[in-house]
Order: sequence, then structure tokens, then C-alpha cells
Amino acid sequence: MPHGANPVRPDQENIGSPVARGREEGRPVSTGPHVLVVTAVPAERDAIASAFDGLRHEIPLRSVNLHRVAAADTTLDLLAAGVGPAAAAASTATALTTAALTGAAYDLVLCAGIGGGFQPAAPIGSLVVADEIVAADLGAETADGFVPVSDLGFASVTHRPAPDLVRRVAAATGASAGSVLTVSTVTGSARRAAELRSRHPRALAEAMEGFGVAAACAVADCPVLEIRAVSNPVGPRNRALWHIEDALTALTKAFELLAPALGPPSAPAHTRTT
Repeated sequence: MPHGANPVRPDQENIGSPVARGREEGRPVSTGPHVLVVTAVPAERDAIASAFDGLRHEIPLRSVNLHRVAAADTTLDLLAAGVGPAAAAASTATALTTAALTGAAYDLVLCAGIGGGFQPAAPIGSLVVADEIVAADLGAETADGFVPVSDLGFASVTHRPAPDLVRRVAAATGASAGSVLTVSTVTGSARRAAELRSRHPRALAEAMEGFGVAAACAVADCPVLEIRAVSNPVGPRNRALWHIEDALTALTKAFELLAPALGPPSAPAHTRTT
């Protein structure tokens, strides 16, 4: 099992209340925040789970499975949602809706995993927390260059997590705060990396799920946050520069420090869009 991940025990019930379910099963219970953690792939989910002691309790939903862990006063449901913004949005929406219908609505959704870092601001192995989650390639190509869909009069391309929560998570984990770009096609050239950085000068990282997760949260009126461990530089596609295991280890260490920072913020934590 990767990264020493704790064993999984299947549960055949719905999400239910973490407190009620824990008491029914004779397990320690958490009465604090109920957090959904969304990753793209099981390797990221398992790296996060290995930060916590004890069993993981698997909760099958209609099309996805949750792995529940508890830390301090926080219950975390871990979801490997699939790669890309569409799969992430669909799986996140499924989990949010199921939780709401069973009386166990989430207090926060945290999109987490590994990603590319814009150099030199986000070196390999470092952590980045998004103070804005940006759909960087949602728009149109024109003779004058790329135009975001928001400039075409349609949807928003930015979700901004609560600043208080961003600050607390950055302080707890040592992460740098900045823009995290969501792309449907991973950057593979120096030219595209430069174009993205030119359009988004505050960008620290790129990944493929954050905006999809944030879009689902906006519909559900649930706060959202994104945290990434940097596995490779954004730019030419060179597997020799990929350090996936180092990034997964950094992700584990981040979650060992993260739970205390996920309590109720001092200001409203609803996602804001522009």
C-alpha cells in the first residue's frame, strides 16, 4: 500500500453523520469540521491518508468511493475524483449532493494533489496554496491571442478562496500563496509556460482539477481551497525532471500539519468568483 497508507475497511452505508456513524461502529468520533478532500488519482489520495493513524473507512457512493479518516477534531473524506476539471467537478458534485441529502453537509472542500510549479517561485518539493483558482485555458484563440471566456461575456474564470483560510493553511504548512492555474492540457513547452505566466503573473502552479472542484462548490455554496505539492517545473515535458515521489511525500507532510488550520475561519469562507 503506497506511502504506508492505513488499511481500508468497506462500509456499505451512505455518507451519514461522521459522529453518528462513528458511535454506531464503536470508533472515536470527531465533532469538528467535516472536510471533503478531492484528488485526481488514488496515489494522491493514499499519500494524504498516510498522514493519519488508524483505519480508513470506505464509503461507496453511486459512482465514486470515499475514504474516511479522522484527525484531531476534523473528519476528512478522501475522494479520488479522476483527472481533469470535468471529472473533478462531476465527482465533487456527487459527493456534495449525497452529503447534503443525508444530513452531513461538508464545511469545506479541499482540492489537493501534486502539480507543476512555475520556476523559480515554486521549486520542486515545495507547497502552494491557491489564493485564486483560475481556469487558464477556458476561452477562445483569436488573431490577437487568447481571450478568457469571461471577456467573451460568459462564465467566470476565477474562484477566490477565503483569505483568512488561505493565510492559516499557508502558515500551518509553510506553503506559498498565489494563483493556481487549472488547465485541460498540461504545459509541455517553454513558450506556453511563458504565455501562461504573462497572462497570470501571480501564478505559482498548474494542475488539472482545481477549477472543476471550485465550480461544483460554488453551486453548492460550499467553501473551497486548493493545495499543491510541486512535482515538476512548468515547461518542456522532461520526465527526468519529474519528482513525483518527493511531491507525494511533501503532500503527506502537509496534511500532518494541516488539520488544525481547517477549523471555522474568523470571516465568511464562501467562495467568491469574478
